[in-house]
Amino acid sequence: MRANVVLFWVLTGFFALSAAVYTFWTLIDEHEPGVEWVGLVAISLSAVLSAFIAFYLGRVHREQGGELPEDRLDANIDDGDAELGFFSPWSWWPIMLAGSAALVFLGLAVGVWISFLAIGPALVSLVGWVYEYYRGNFAR
Repeated sequence: MRANVVLFWVLTGFFALSAAVYTFWTLIDEHEPGVEWVGLVAISLSAVLSAFIAFYLGRVHREQGGELPEDRLDANIDDGDAELGFFSPWSWWPIMLAGSAALVFLGLAVGVWISFLAIGPALVSLVGWVYEYYRGNFAR
């Protein structure tokens, strides 16, 4: 986490320096003298945003006190390999749900009647995925 904090503080400095250079560059422009406000505001707000993220990550790191494996020099690759969760092997329900969701959004873009046709399979897919381990071969 410490590396992320340092990275975002460096990013803050980069955006602040870029805003200063951008302001100077637009002031010396021959064609339209004056500050170009849209770019200046966008770059300055990028600096503020990266400062907010760096401050937040610094506070979280200080409160938690622990170090991540990527902060230690003696860490192995396997130290950062945590359990990501349980995923159903051989399950077709997520694919069916994704297809139904794609049809719902296609219906919103092309014709609403497609969305009405896709709501039924979406509900069946959602219920099937949720109750997958309550029936059949994998019931617990």
